[in-house]
Amino acid sequence: MASLLLAGGGTAGHVNPLLATAATLLERGHDVTAVGTPDGLEADLVPRAGLELVEIEKVPFPRRPDGAALRFPLRLRGAIRACEDAIDRLEADAVVGFGGYVSTPVYLAARRKGLPIVVHEANAKPGIANRLGARLTEHVAVTFPGTPLRHATVTGLPLRPELESLARTLADPDSRARAAAAARAARGWAPDAHVLLAFGGSLGAASLNAALAQAIGTLVSHGVHVIHLTGKGKTEDAYRALAELPSSDRGMYAVSEYAHDMAAAFAAADGVVCRSGAATVCEIGALGLPALYVPLPHGNGEQALNAASAVEAGAAVLVRDADLTPTSLTLHAERMLLDADARDAMREAARGIGIADGAARLADLIEGAL
Repeated sequence: MASLLLAGGGTAGHVNPLLATAATLLERGHDVTAVGTPDGLEADLVPRAGLELVEIEKVPFPRRPDGAALRFPLRLRGAIRACEDAIDRLEADAVVGFGGYVSTPVYLAARRKGLPIVVHEANAKPGIANRLGARLTEHVAVTFPGTPLRHATVTGLPLRPELESLARTLADPDSRARAAAAARAARGWAPDAHVLLAFGGSLGAASLNAALAQAIGTLVSHGVHVIHLTGKGKTEDAYRALAELPSSDRGMYAVSEYAHDMAAAFAAADGVVCRSGAATVCEIGALGLPALYVPLPHGNGEQALNAASAVEAGAAVLVRDADLTPTSLTLHAERMLLDADARDAMREAARGIGIADGAARLADLIEGAL
């Protein structure tokens, strides 16, 4: 069995795939240690998962010629030395990087030590660290087809264990029906209720929240039940819309900041409206759920690219943030939920492209690199 050093941090998009992969590697008997920074999500999530975290300094690539740019070479050398020390202490056999600032010094340390390097890129548009890492190895795993990295193998995204388990359950029509009925019954809804799940991430999505709050009267009057996860501190408009519903319909609109059990929310849903971060797109595809994606309107355009393969396959619809209105949301949501032919076609398309065993596929690639 091998000693493996996994690097990734800063955001959940890097940390969650790392943890899912680590769990699979541990099940296979390998020793796993993570590398991260003391101020990223990994500082909390990695120890909570029972893994050792080797902390190194966060060394972002300079964006402009200033004092930070002048200090960058020295700081990077220090981070590389810290990674080399960890490689020696742990007698690591290979390193695996999931992107983010922390992966760069790990890739460079492994190159100096002559260790195998494995790169996993979650997004359709690679970040700087993984573009570098992919130049140093032939072992490159990507989430989406067409990701522009050399030697790319599509493995999908390593899913959180509870969602990987749910994906297996939902793959069988009878098991899907039972899981949906149980999840809906827990909310006091009928087993055959038409359920839309809407969310914008932990911070919420203002445009999505506003459009849904204005559309909710029409949706519930047409028989659509809605689980609306607004994001922290973003419930005001949704609760106002809830209060304005007829008393007989209020039970059809479930509002909360977030879901303590996201797997149960997914199990209850017939369709989803949300942003299109890499993890979200992969989870929804693996679960075989039709989706309306509303990519973030800023950034480098990666969210639209993340959704592209699902849209091309017919598993999802994409609406630009600027084009999202109560009417467009209602039309697309009702087609996903109330048009049985459209719903079934989208669900079948999602099953055709969704990958539920991304952690196992990546673990296979890692073992092949040893």
